[in-house]
Amino acid sequence: MPLTKLQFKPGINREGTNYSNEGGWFDGDKIRFKSGYVERIGGWQKIATTTFLGSCRNMLNFVTLASENFLFMGTHIKAYLEDGGTYYDITPLRATLTLGSDPITTGTAGSGVITVTANSHGGSVGGYVTLAGATAVDGITADQINQNFVIVSVPTSNTFTVSTSGSASSGSTAGGGSSVTAAMEIDVGINTTILGNGWAAGTWGRFTWGSGAGSLAGQNLRLWMSDSWGEDLVANIVDGSLYYWDATNGKTNRMVELATLVGASGVPTTVRKVMVSDVDRHVLCFGSNPLGSATFDPLLIRWSSQESVTDWTPTATNTAGDIRLSQGSEIVTAIRTTRQILVFTENSLHSVQFVGAPFTFGTALIGTNVRIAGPNTAISVNDIVLWMGQENFYLYDGRIQTIPCSVREYVFNDINRNQSFKFFAGSLSSNSEVWWYYCSEDSDEIDRYVIYNYLEKVWYYGTLTRTAWNDRGAGNRLFPQAPGTDGVLYNHENGLDDGSQNPPAAINAFVQSADFDIGDGQQFMLMNRVIPDLNFSDSVTSQPQVTFTMGTRNYNGVATQTTENGSVIRSSVVSGTDNYTEQVQMRLRGRQMSLKVESNTTGVKWRLGNPRLDVRPDGRR
Repeated sequence: MPLTKLQFKPGINREGTNYSNEGGWFDGDKIRFKSGYVERIGGWQKIATTTFLGSCRNMLNFVTLASENFLFMGTHIKAYLEDGGTYYDITPLRATLTLGSDPITTGTAGSGVITVTANSHGGSVGGYVTLAGATAVDGITADQINQNFVIVSVPTSNTFTVSTSGSASSGSTAGGGSSVTAAMEIDVGINTTILGNGWAAGTWGRFTWGSGAGSLAGQNLRLWMSDSWGEDLVANIVDGSLYYWDATNGKTNRMVELATLVGASGVPTTVRKVMVSDVDRHVLCFGSNPLGSATFDPLLIRWSSQESVTDWTPTATNTAGDIRLSQGSEIVTAIRTTRQILVFTENSLHSVQFVGAPFTFGTALIGTNVRIAGPNTAISVNDIVLWMGQENFYLYDGRIQTIPCSVREYVFNDINRNQSFKFFAGSLSSNSEVWWYYCSEDSDEIDRYVIYNYLEKVWYYGTLTRTAWNDRGAGNRLFPQAPGTDGVLYNHENGLDDGSQNPPAAINAFVQSADFDIGDGQQFMLMNRVIPDLNFSDSVTSQPQVTFTMGTRNYNGVATQTTENGSVIRSSVVSGTDNYTEQVQMRLRGRQMSLKVESNTTGVKWRLGNPRLDVRPDGRR
């Protein structure tokens, strides 16, 4: 019986029906396409057993003059520098309080809870404080007291409680000495956007701009923005203060408010996004308060004087200044390219370029009716900017273009726009891919991704929970890195398994074709076997295997009626060639058929070629 070669178009296509996509792939997870063929993606491993606090939604890789390869990580609880799997807490302080004599009082006997007296401390439950200089109190040692704590309760404006690892001997005992300090960290942010009603209260794109009713305003989750200033770091909390970390002070020192640096003048107090214009060496703030005013202007762009991070007051002898965009109501985000900075408002796109004296920077309106899904959903790749919009994907390469997308409806019909602050884009340059992570409609946390292979111009998608992305970065790290919601940073494309578990677990990866037929479905088909075509290159298990599943149905509008499957197992490798199961015996009959290839065991990597089917027409009944 003659064999029929299965050749499917690369990429996943969900724009039509299953049947209308005959000759293509219709579904998949944890797969990608290379040179037109589908293969399983790589796995991920923990960079270390240590963990961080909070959900990290901003990362920046930079290298100091001492060749320290740092990764800044901003979470809704803390700010860290990661170095070699160790997390250094650089969260800014709100205040450092010098406490009175014997400010620590133990609770009941056997309890590790202590009450700290700190007048007008301003702390809140869930906030963090570092106690230092205390002596032992009532059986609780100095080392157990002089730690970083989360505030458990706030009985009064002058007291708060924390829980130590110690145990009070008698309880209700005051002590600690006369040299105790309490370093109060900035308040903890929220981890999920809280919706509200009222004029313009919703997240971008939830409704038409300015729609809504009621009086309750929403609150966005905490989101950090960051950039490198040489070997140093500038960062801000969205719609919050500017902070600075100086490499010469060492990785154990915290960020400080930029306005507190020696010589600081006119520093913005409220900033939406900070960025360094690295060619001309200015620090820019997109969305800021004007000089001399505390009122936030969401369309104002301000910049420091050239080669200065502290001088923001314009004079005749410096280049500090500002400019206001002409279109839109608020800046959403900005993205740097080699030629310019692109600035997105809620409904327009602008170019910001260095023009020199006397204006320093100039702006130009690129397009109107341009919308972006969220502040982290644009990315620059090879000087082309790609972004997720509210109903489509776009790029700018000198002109705004819609990217043809074969999974557009699949993505945008199942997306939670209320949590757009969580959406983000990341590049995997080794595979010419841009990944957009987003929340599905019924999820308040990232659980989906969609990939655009910009070299082969194909789309595919999958399921995974990650909160940020670093593609090897400026420090040329060995692997792309992404944090999970479990407080762990992972090296991706590292190994073949799910390293979040111990021992590592299998990754379920599959691809499924659309239905195909003979003669436009006039005839039934009788299939007897499948001749596999694949390889198991880079598999680390001795006998890797995948499962081939064939399904049939007689009409488009019914579920798959019959399935049969069989395993394809590699038995040996001879001269670099995989020897595996020669044929999979199946006996199926139907008007339409589909193929699913799946792996769900550890240590398996596969790439699919063009399988053959032993199939013949079988009448018209």
